[in-house]
Amino acid sequence: MISKWLWRAGWLLLPLAWLLHRFVHDDAVVFFVACASLIPLANTMGDATEELAKRIGPGAGSLLNATFGNAAELILGIAALRHGHVDLVKGSITGSILANLLLVGGASIVTGGVRFSRLRFNRLTASSSVSTLFLAVVAMVVPTLLSLGGNPRYDPALLSEEICAVLIVMYALSIWFGLRTHREEMGTSREELHATPAEAAASRPRAPEHQHAVGYDVGRLLIAAAATAVASELVVSALNGTVTALHLPETFVGVVIVAIVGNAAEHSTALMFARRGDMDVALGIAWESSKQIALLVAPVLVIAGALLGAPMDLAFSRLEVVALGIAVIALAMIALDGETHWLEGAFLLAVYAVLGMGFYFVG
Repeated sequence: MISKWLWRAGWLLLPLAWLLHRFVHDDAVVFFVACASLIPLANTMGDATEELAKRIGPGAGSLLNATFGNAAELILGIAALRHGHVDLVKGSITGSILANLLLVGGASIVTGGVRFSRLRFNRLTASSSVSTLFLAVVAMVVPTLLSLGGNPRYDPALLSEEICAVLIVMYALSIWFGLRTHREEMGTSREELHATPAEAAASRPRAPEHQHAVGYDVGRLLIAAAATAVASELVVSALNGTVTALHLPETFVGVVIVAIVGNAAEHSTALMFARRGDMDVALGIAWESSKQIALLVAPVLVIAGALLGAPMDLAFSRLEVVALGIAVIALAMIALDGETHWLEGAFLLAVYAVLGMGFYFVG
């Protein structure tokens, strides 16, 4: 009950950010308050999306989750493109993937590992996530390498749009794989996957909770999306003053600060499931969100940039591409055997910390 009221009280951060923007004129303060206001807004959109998904079935529910699951990042990215902050958008894409794979995944494993000596999860889900994210790395490596070669035939916008089409198709196929052709294999058999009776008990179905009317969930989803657009405008408008005052690289702001804030609601949900020992859900949140960002949100932002007159391609910085490759390799090393423990989670957190330190010196 206390946490519910804290999430609701977090909505007051948005009007506070607007008042600070209107009367105080301190960009750094406005930036951080507006960033903080995105956390309860993202949580509200996630809750509303989850409730609607339960009602309309798994197929349409997955499409709804794909559309609104990362809505905060998408809205913020479009707002940043409108102001020409392409580096911030690329950094937020990179940072969201890294934060989900390393920060959320590592924290979830540590949280679950504190209670349970062994944590088990579906190996097929893990392997499909690794394969999908490897494609995302390839999609960024090719334009990045071509941009370094000075090839006169290379058209970054054309190549990026073609790659985006491939990514969107593969994202649709990955959804079809999980919901249709391999639905049973991708499902979780709790009695087999949990290592201890306590873990099995933690996964038992709970009593159904009270559901609101559909109109209520649709209404709060739309209101939260509109409020997120306002908060995103405040974040972007205060960006230049913030990076100047604090001497922060724009890429670092996107990779670390914006990415963590934009995924904060998902982080808390994953940790909640990890504490119960439900690692399929906890790690699934991190992996699915990363896939959405890489194969859906990034292509949509490339298309949006072309429409808004702020061309954005998939040629990222070399450190960003290398960091994504490292994250996917780390995921493969830990996830492909279908079980883990708290020390491997700590390793993921350490990798994220080292990469975050490195991004501070970019730009």
